[in-house]
Amino acid sequence: MSKILIIAEHNGTELNNATAKCVSCAAATEGSIHILVLAADGAAVAAQAAGIAGVEEVISINHANFAQVLAATQAPEIAAIAADYSHIYGPSSTFGRDLMPRVAALLGVNQVADIMSVKGPRSFQRPVYAGNAIIDVSVPEGMTIVATIRMASWAAAEGGNSAAVSKREASAETPTHSRYIGLKTEGGDLPDLQSANRVIAGGRGLGSEENFQLIYQLASKLGAGVGASRAAVDAGYVPNDMQVGQTGKIISPDLYMAFGISGAIQHVTGIKDAGTIVAINKDAEAPIFEVADIGLVGDLFSIIPEIEAAI
Repeated sequence: MSKILIIAEHNGTELNNATAKCVSCAAATEGSIHILVLAADGAAVAAQAAGIAGVEEVISINHANFAQVLAATQAPEIAAIAADYSHIYGPSSTFGRDLMPRVAALLGVNQVADIMSVKGPRSFQRPVYAGNAIIDVSVPEGMTIVATIRMASWAAAEGGNSAAVSKREASAETPTHSRYIGLKTEGGDLPDLQSANRVIAGGRGLGSEENFQLIYQLASKLGAGVGASRAAVDAGYVPNDMQVGQTGKIISPDLYMAFGISGAIQHVTGIKDAGTIVAINKDAEAPIFEVADIGLVGDLFSIIPEIEAAI
């Protein structure tokens, strides 16, 4: 029987929804599901993790080293307890993509990336070629499976559980080659792009960094996360951590609104799992309209104020 350890993604006080999606994948894998919470004080996060349906135990390791999210610090701790598990899962988010390859390297195994479906305890499917093809991946018996879970492919597991929470002491040696300096983010108090239910995104059609403020304003009124096309990032309108697409973030919000985004294949790869896609572009031939559920041909500079007024 599989024994699965999920690495919790959180901000110190709140559990990210990506963790519940990893639990859904673990449930499909079939086995005993544990969640590991690494934090300076993980009591609140551990309690939230214990509430996810299907989780048998939450392991909470509190240490000052985990006050900030640093893969170089967390990976050795995960590797130290990995011997008790057959599977180590993390979300295919910025957090997971940074952390899980380090865990795999420390364990001397290959990482399985972006699991979108489970065919068996050691057999999975993942997308390749911008999602245009799906391949089967199998891991040999006796090898620890270290994997990231494609969040756009899994619904979050429900709550209502009351799993046991156990506390452990940190056991891994603290690395000295990396240290936390600081964190600079854009977007203020807007929801996290990868877990937001609604996302407003802008492209090169905005024309400038100043004009991109229109996207922030609309997102603020809708309580939405903010994304951007690669063209907007390359043009310097927004930082690259807001990029949506094959080389950015893969998202699956209930609502995705694209303003001034043409719809290149690499961008569509990042949004095609969204519930409803709304596209606004003055070019009626823009490829984005081929994947949009609702399309509006027009000038975004007049349409956005109209939407705000309607709200």
